[in-house]
Amino acid sequence: MAARRLWRYGVMGLMAVMAAQAMPPSAAQARSRSHARGEAQHGQPDVGHVPLQCDNPKFLSDVEMAESTTGYHADRVEHVCGRVIAVSQARRTRSGWHGYFYVDTGSGVSIRIVSDLDRMSAPAWPWVAKGDRADVLGRYYYDSPRSQGIDWTHHGTGRNWPVEGYVVINANRYQ
Repeated sequence: MAARRLWRYGVMGLMAVMAAQAMPPSAAQARSRSHARGEAQHGQPDVGHVPLQCDNPKFLSDVEMAESTTGYHADRVEHVCGRVIAVSQARRTRSGWHGYFYVDTGSGVSIRIVSDLDRMSAPAWPWVAKGDRADVLGRYYYDSPRSQGIDWTHHGTGRNWPVEGYVVINANRYQ
């Protein structure tokens, strides 16, 4: 009897796992996968005009708007600058090796910068250090207050992102 009950619960547990795997991904998981592939989630990104110089006030306004609304947030082109406050180790993701650092954009707001190390013409990571001056052009994505950043900081464009990005660290341009 005990063996039969264990077998029944084992099968039921296996069925639950299989059902969970067959479920469609959550919106956050789907968006995360689309960002890893460089795809837009809904429609076209909000590119507008590409700022030729740093525009932290525009960025701070876009962050405030994203955090005050719910639902889908279109990716936006942003040009930010400030001091590097932290650097993370490079990590391998589905789309390759990425380096991460955080820039203080003022008003107590910092933003995660994602650099696609496989696509950038740059020295070995880390080519940025805490305290460096950074100037970044890229795609601002907002999934939630804990999942936002600026990626597409490399040369080239994609099917769903028409703007070439770059990172300037202490007057050295990496693209």
